[in-house]
Amino acid sequence: MRENLEQYKVFYYIVKCGGITAAAEVLSISQPAVSQAIKQLENSVGVTLFLRTAKGVKLTSEGQMLYSYVEKGYETILRGETKLREMLDLEAGEIRIGASDMTLKYYLLPYLEIFHEKYPKIKVTVYNSPTPETLQSMQDNKIDFGLISSPLPAKTSYAVRSVRRIQDIFVAGSRFHHLEGKVLKYAELEELPIICLEKCTSTRTYVDHFLSQKGVVLHPEFELATSDMIVQFALRNLGIGCVVQDFAKEALEQDALFELKFENPIPQREFFVAYDAKQHLSTASRKLLDLLI
Repeated sequence: MRENLEQYKVFYYIVKCGGITAAAEVLSISQPAVSQAIKQLENSVGVTLFLRTAKGVKLTSEGQMLYSYVEKGYETILRGETKLREMLDLEAGEIRIGASDMTLKYYLLPYLEIFHEKYPKIKVTVYNSPTPETLQSMQDNKIDFGLISSPLPAKTSYAVRSVRRIQDIFVAGSRFHHLEGKVLKYAELEELPIICLEKCTSTRTYVDHFLSQKGVVLHPEFELATSDMIVQFALRNLGIGCVVQDFAKEALEQDALFELKFENPIPQREFFVAYDAKQHLSTASRKLLDLLI
Protein backbone atom coordinates (compact mmCIF):
# COMPACT_ATOMS: atom_id res chain seq x y z
CA MET A 1 0.00 0.00 0.00
CA ARG A 2 1.93 2.98 -1.31
CA GLU A 3 -0.59 5.72 -0.64
CA ASN A 4 -0.78 7.92 2.40
CA LEU A 5 -2.48 6.05 5.21
CA GLU A 6 -4.25 9.26 6.15
CA GLN A 7 -6.36 8.97 3.00
CA TYR A 8 -7.48 5.49 4.01
CA LYS A 9 -8.16 6.75 7.51
CA VAL A 10 -10.45 9.45 6.08
CA PHE A 11 -12.09 6.85 3.83
CA TYR A 12 -12.71 4.59 6.86
CA TYR A 13 -14.30 7.34 8.95
CA ILE A 14 -16.56 8.60 6.17
CA VAL A 15 -18.12 5.14 5.93
CA LYS A 16 -18.05 4.52 9.67
CA CYS A 17 -19.60 7.87 10.55
CA GLY A 18 -22.06 7.93 7.65
CA GLY A 19 -20.87 11.01 5.80
CA ILE A 20 -18.28 13.68 5.14
CA THR A 21 -19.57 16.14 7.76
CA ALA A 22 -19.58 13.57 10.56
CA ALA A 23 -16.13 12.28 9.56
CA ALA A 24 -14.74 15.82 9.57
CA GLU A 25 -16.02 16.33 13.12
CA VAL A 26 -14.50 13.07 14.39
CA LEU A 27 -11.17 13.74 12.68
CA SER A 28 -11.18 17.43 13.70
CA ILE A 29 -10.45 18.60 10.15
CA SER A 30 -12.45 20.66 7.68
CA GLN A 31 -15.01 19.20 5.27
CA PRO A 32 -13.00 20.39 2.24
CA ALA A 33 -9.96 18.55 3.65
CA VAL A 34 -12.02 15.36 3.88
CA SER A 35 -13.31 15.77 0.32
CA GLN A 36 -9.79 16.48 -0.96
CA ALA A 37 -8.38 13.33 0.74
CA ILE A 38 -11.05 11.16 -0.89
CA LYS A 39 -10.46 12.76 -4.29
CA GLN A 40 -6.74 12.01 -3.99
CA LEU A 41 -7.45 8.40 -2.99
CA GLU A 42 -9.86 7.91 -5.90
CA ASN A 43 -7.28 9.33 -8.32
CA SER A 44 -4.68 7.00 -6.89
CA VAL A 45 -6.69 3.77 -7.07
CA GLY A 46 -8.25 4.75 -10.37
CA VAL A 47 -11.91 4.20 -9.47
CA THR A 48 -14.79 6.13 -7.97
CA LEU A 49 -15.33 5.11 -4.37
CA PHE A 50 -18.37 7.23 -3.50
CA LEU A 51 -21.47 8.33 -5.37
CA ARG A 52 -22.44 11.87 -4.48
CA THR A 53 -26.19 12.10 -3.77
CA ALA A 54 -28.54 14.73 -2.38
CA LYS A 55 -28.42 12.90 0.94
CA GLY A 56 -24.62 12.72 1.07
CA VAL A 57 -22.34 9.98 -0.23
CA LYS A 58 -22.83 6.30 -0.96
CA LEU A 59 -20.23 3.62 -1.58
CA THR A 60 -19.86 2.27 -5.10
CA SER A 61 -19.46 -1.49 -5.54
CA GLU A 62 -15.70 -0.92 -5.87
CA GLY A 63 -15.78 1.23 -2.75
CA GLN A 64 -17.63 -1.48 -0.81
CA MET A 65 -15.02 -4.06 -1.77
CA LEU A 66 -12.12 -1.79 -0.78
CA TYR A 67 -13.80 -0.82 2.50
CA SER A 68 -14.20 -4.48 3.51
CA TYR A 69 -10.39 -4.67 3.61
CA VAL A 70 -9.69 -1.17 4.93
CA GLU A 71 -12.10 -1.74 7.82
CA LYS A 72 -10.29 -4.90 8.96
CA GLY A 73 -6.86 -3.34 8.54
CA TYR A 74 -7.60 -0.06 10.29
CA GLU A 75 -9.45 -1.66 13.18
CA THR A 76 -6.54 -4.07 13.62
CA ILE A 77 -4.28 -1.03 13.95
CA LEU A 78 -6.65 0.48 16.52
CA ARG A 79 -6.64 -2.75 18.52
CA GLY A 80 -2.85 -2.77 18.35
CA GLU A 81 -2.71 0.78 19.72
CA THR A 82 -5.08 -0.22 22.53
CA LYS A 83 -2.91 -3.21 23.45
CA LEU A 84 0.18 -1.01 23.37
CA ARG A 85 -1.42 1.49 25.76
CA GLU A 86 -2.40 -1.39 28.04
CA MET A 87 1.19 -2.63 28.08
CA LEU A 88 2.53 0.83 28.86
CA ASP A 89 -0.07 1.20 31.61
CA LEU A 90 0.75 -2.34 32.88
CA GLU A 91 -2.75 -3.53 32.01
CA ALA A 92 -1.32 -6.26 29.77
CA GLY A 93 1.99 -7.93 29.01
CA GLU A 94 4.18 -10.91 29.87
CA ILE A 95 7.33 -11.44 31.91
CA ARG A 96 9.63 -14.47 31.54
CA ILE A 97 11.91 -15.27 34.47
CA GLY A 98 14.45 -18.01 35.10
CA ALA A 99 14.93 -19.17 38.69
CA SER A 100 16.09 -22.22 40.63
CA ASP A 101 14.00 -23.79 43.40
CA MET A 102 16.18 -21.97 45.90
CA THR A 103 16.08 -18.47 44.40
CA LEU A 104 12.37 -18.80 43.68
CA LYS A 105 11.42 -19.92 47.17
CA TYR A 106 13.76 -17.76 49.22
CA TYR A 107 13.87 -14.56 47.23
CA LEU A 108 11.63 -14.23 44.18
CA LEU A 109 8.29 -15.52 45.49
CA PRO A 110 7.50 -12.67 47.95
CA TYR A 111 8.24 -10.09 45.25
CA LEU A 112 6.01 -11.89 42.75
CA GLU A 113 3.21 -11.73 45.30
CA ILE A 114 3.65 -7.97 45.65
CA PHE A 115 3.89 -7.46 41.88
CA HIS A 116 0.86 -9.62 41.07
CA GLU A 117 -1.27 -7.81 43.63
CA LYS A 118 -0.40 -4.47 42.04
CA TYR A 119 -0.48 -5.61 38.39
CA PRO A 120 -2.82 -8.63 38.23
CA LYS A 121 -3.20 -8.55 34.42
CA ILE A 122 0.51 -9.11 33.75
CA LYS A 123 1.28 -12.74 32.87
CA VAL A 124 4.39 -14.03 34.65
CA THR A 125 6.06 -17.23 33.45
CA VAL A 126 8.78 -18.71 35.68
CA TYR A 127 11.14 -21.23 34.11
CA ASN A 128 12.41 -23.39 36.95
CA SER A 129 16.04 -24.42 36.35
CA PRO A 130 19.44 -24.34 38.08
CA THR A 131 21.79 -21.42 37.55
CA PRO A 132 23.72 -22.82 34.52
CA GLU A 133 20.48 -23.50 32.62
CA THR A 134 19.08 -20.10 33.59
CA LEU A 135 22.15 -18.37 32.14
CA GLN A 136 21.81 -20.44 28.96
CA SER A 137 18.14 -19.45 28.68
CA MET A 138 19.17 -15.79 28.88
CA GLN A 139 21.71 -16.35 26.11
CA ASP A 140 19.00 -18.01 23.99
CA ASN A 141 16.63 -15.08 24.69
CA LYS A 142 14.06 -17.39 26.28
CA ILE A 143 13.78 -15.30 29.43
CA ASP A 144 13.93 -11.59 30.25
CA PHE A 145 16.17 -12.00 33.30
CA GLY A 146 17.18 -14.61 35.85
CA LEU A 147 17.61 -15.20 39.58
CA ILE A 148 20.86 -17.09 40.07
CA SER A 149 23.24 -18.05 42.85
CA SER A 150 27.00 -17.99 43.07
CA PRO A 151 29.43 -19.21 41.97
CA LEU A 152 29.14 -17.23 38.78
CA PRO A 153 30.90 -18.13 35.53
CA ALA A 154 34.41 -16.72 35.23
CA LYS A 155 33.28 -14.63 32.26
CA THR A 156 29.78 -13.27 31.78
CA SER A 157 28.39 -10.51 29.61
CA TYR A 158 25.40 -10.01 31.88
CA ALA A 159 24.85 -7.37 34.51
CA VAL A 160 24.48 -8.96 37.96
CA ARG A 161 23.19 -7.41 41.17
CA SER A 162 23.66 -9.09 44.53
CA VAL A 163 20.36 -9.23 46.42
CA ARG A 164 20.82 -11.72 49.30
CA ARG A 165 23.46 -13.75 51.15
CA ILE A 166 23.04 -17.49 51.83
CA GLN A 167 24.83 -20.14 53.90
CA ASP A 168 25.58 -23.74 52.93
CA ILE A 169 25.53 -26.25 55.81
CA PHE A 170 25.51 -29.97 56.54
CA VAL A 171 22.58 -31.38 58.54
CA ALA A 172 21.78 -34.74 60.08
CA GLY A 173 19.07 -36.61 61.99
CA SER A 174 18.94 -38.75 65.12
CA ARG A 175 20.97 -41.60 63.62
CA PHE A 176 24.01 -39.33 63.75
CA HIS A 177 23.41 -37.84 67.22
CA HIS A 178 26.95 -38.81 68.23
CA LEU A 179 28.20 -36.01 65.96
CA GLU A 180 26.03 -33.30 67.50
CA GLY A 181 27.98 -30.61 69.30
CA LYS A 182 31.34 -31.84 68.04
CA VAL A 183 33.68 -29.63 66.04
CA LEU A 184 34.49 -31.72 62.99
CA LYS A 185 37.10 -31.65 60.25
CA TYR A 186 35.79 -31.64 56.69
CA ALA A 187 37.89 -34.71 55.94
CA GLU A 188 35.55 -36.69 58.22
CA LEU A 189 32.77 -36.21 55.63
CA GLU A 190 34.56 -38.67 53.37
CA GLU A 191 33.67 -41.44 55.82
CA LEU A 192 30.00 -40.47 56.14
CA PRO A 193 26.99 -41.15 53.88
CA ILE A 194 26.40 -37.86 52.07
CA ILE A 195 23.20 -36.55 50.42
CA CYS A 196 23.62 -33.61 48.05
CA LEU A 197 22.42 -31.98 44.87
CA GLU A 198 23.32 -33.10 41.38
CA LYS A 199 26.56 -31.84 39.82
CA CYS A 200 24.79 -29.53 37.35
CA THR A 201 23.86 -27.09 40.13
CA SER A 202 25.72 -24.02 41.39
CA THR A 203 25.32 -25.25 44.98
CA ARG A 204 27.10 -28.54 44.30
CA THR A 205 29.81 -26.76 42.32
CA TYR A 206 30.43 -24.29 45.13
CA VAL A 207 30.61 -26.88 47.91
CA ASP A 208 32.76 -29.26 45.89
CA HIS A 209 35.20 -26.44 45.09
CA PHE A 210 35.41 -25.37 48.73
CA LEU A 211 36.07 -28.91 49.93
CA SER A 212 38.61 -29.61 47.18
CA GLN A 213 40.70 -26.71 48.51
CA LYS A 214 40.91 -28.69 51.75
CA GLY A 215 41.80 -31.88 49.96
CA VAL A 216 38.34 -33.39 50.51
CA VAL A 217 36.33 -35.17 47.80
CA LEU A 218 32.76 -36.28 48.51
CA HIS A 219 31.34 -39.54 47.20
CA PRO A 220 27.60 -39.05 47.81
CA GLU A 221 25.31 -41.98 48.39
CA PHE A 222 22.39 -39.90 47.11
CA GLU A 223 22.42 -37.14 44.49
CA LEU A 224 19.02 -35.44 44.31
CA ALA A 225 17.37 -32.84 42.09
CA THR A 226 16.01 -30.56 44.83
CA SER A 227 17.13 -29.33 48.24
CA ASP A 228 13.69 -30.03 49.70
CA MET A 229 14.25 -33.72 48.95
CA ILE A 230 17.66 -33.62 50.64
CA VAL A 231 15.98 -32.43 53.83
CA GLN A 232 13.40 -35.22 53.58
CA PHE A 233 16.13 -37.84 53.09
CA ALA A 234 18.06 -36.46 56.07
CA LEU A 235 14.92 -36.55 58.24
CA ARG A 236 14.69 -40.25 57.43
CA ASN A 237 18.30 -40.75 58.54
CA LEU A 238 19.50 -41.77 55.08
CA GLY A 239 22.64 -39.68 55.42
CA ILE A 240 24.20 -36.27 56.03
CA GLY A 241 22.48 -33.61 53.92
CA CYS A 242 24.26 -30.68 52.30
CA VAL A 243 21.80 -27.80 51.83
CA VAL A 244 21.43 -24.06 51.99
CA GLN A 245 20.42 -23.26 55.56
CA ASP A 246 17.02 -21.82 54.58
CA PHE A 247 15.78 -25.20 53.37
CA ALA A 248 16.49 -26.88 56.73
CA LYS A 249 15.41 -23.97 58.93
CA GLU A 250 12.09 -25.45 60.02
CA ALA A 251 13.55 -28.89 60.76
CA LEU A 252 16.41 -27.30 62.71
CA GLU A 253 14.02 -25.16 64.78
CA GLN A 254 11.96 -28.26 65.60
CA ASP A 255 15.13 -30.20 66.53
CA ALA A 256 14.27 -32.80 63.90
CA LEU A 257 17.70 -32.13 62.39
CA PHE A 258 20.87 -30.60 63.74
CA GLU A 259 23.66 -28.69 62.00
CA LEU A 260 27.12 -30.22 61.91
CA LYS A 261 29.84 -27.91 63.20
CA PHE A 262 33.23 -27.52 61.57
CA GLU A 263 36.47 -25.73 62.37
CA ASN A 264 35.64 -23.13 59.73
CA PRO A 265 32.17 -22.67 58.25
CA ILE A 266 31.70 -22.69 54.50
CA PRO A 267 31.95 -19.05 53.33
CA GLN A 268 28.63 -17.46 52.53
CA ARG A 269 27.62 -16.92 48.92
CA GLU A 270 24.93 -14.83 47.21
CA PHE A 271 21.77 -14.63 45.17
CA PHE A 272 22.02 -12.39 42.11
CA VAL A 273 19.60 -10.86 39.66
CA ALA A 274 21.17 -11.28 36.22
CA TYR A 275 20.05 -9.39 33.12
CA ASP A 276 21.35 -8.16 29.79
CA ALA A 277 21.83 -4.42 30.14
CA LYS A 278 21.87 -4.06 26.33
CA GLN A 279 18.56 -5.88 25.80
CA HIS A 280 15.32 -3.93 25.59
CA LEU A 281 12.90 -4.99 28.31
CA SER A 282 9.15 -4.50 28.25
CA THR A 283 7.63 -1.99 30.64
CA ALA A 284 6.35 -4.84 32.82
CA SER A 285 9.72 -6.64 32.92
CA ARG A 286 11.54 -3.44 33.79
CA LYS A 287 9.06 -2.67 36.56
CA LEU A 288 9.58 -6.09 38.20
CA LEU A 289 13.35 -5.92 37.71
CA ASP A 290 13.45 -2.54 39.46
CA LEU A 291 11.43 -4.01 42.32
CA LEU A 292 13.88 -6.90 42.71
CA ILE A 293 17.07 -4.84 42.70
